[in-house]
Amino acid sequence: MTVAVRDVEAVAVAYARLLGVQPDREDGGGAKRAWFRFPNAALEVIGPGGEGPAGDRVGAWLDANGEGLWILAFAAHDLDAVARLAERRGLAVSERTPRAVLLAPESLAGLQVLFFNGPAPPTRAAGPVTGLDHVVIRTPNADRAVANFGGRLGLDLRLDRSNEAWGVRQLFFKAGDAVVEFGASLKAPVSDGPDSFGGLAWRVPDPVAAQAAIAEAGFNVSEVRAGRKPGTHVFTVRDAPAGVPTLMLSAEPLAEAA
Repeated sequence: MTVAVRDVEAVAVAYARLLGVQPDREDGGGAKRAWFRFPNAALEVIGPGGEGPAGDRVGAWLDANGEGLWILAFAAHDLDAVARLAERRGLAVSERTPRAVLLAPESLAGLQVLFFNGPAPPTRAAGPVTGLDHVVIRTPNADRAVANFGGRLGLDLRLDRSNEAWGVRQLFFKAGDAVVEFGASLKAPVSDGPDSFGGLAWRVPDPVAAQAAIAEAGFNVSEVRAGRKPGTHVFTVRDAPAGVPTLMLSAEPLAEAA
């Protein structure tokens, strides 16, 4: 996942405090980049850093949209095969480099989606956060999301459920050891409007300890509460870097205090 920001140094320091992981720097092409790598995913913080196509592209996006989640990226072993299959399925490739294939957002309801070849992830994370649990995407058209992410991108749709109490239809697509979750309002009419990124949920084996550590690092966090999935517990980081809505999630039942 990529977060576009104006000041990479400041946001990278903040994410290091939040996630308990030090980033790798990969500046180039007119852009500054800080990578936070986990066993199942990576978070890229990117911003303008001089003259070059990458810096121009992220600068233009920031001017139009402001800071926040920008690109959803998937690792791929054979980028040529990815590009060929995407085009056969009606997805336009907007950019192709030796390391990445960027799909045109107009092919995917306004979302920036990229496939890339990157370094091997670490075997484990050192801090309270052990990996990415899911990415949240808002959509006004759930069936279009099924067609795009299940049919064209080939992700595994594991669950499609409507909850009248919450007023939302949720789609859960498996992507490696993480999930891409779409949410569509049941109260609004289906439309052809664009999809948009909603936020990130990170895994914490011990939510009580993680909440204490993240609060001690200077963040405004909510209380630990029961999650919507039975047996899970969550808390919210109210002031996460770059304004990205951020949830910390325990995938296992919370042990009762002694």
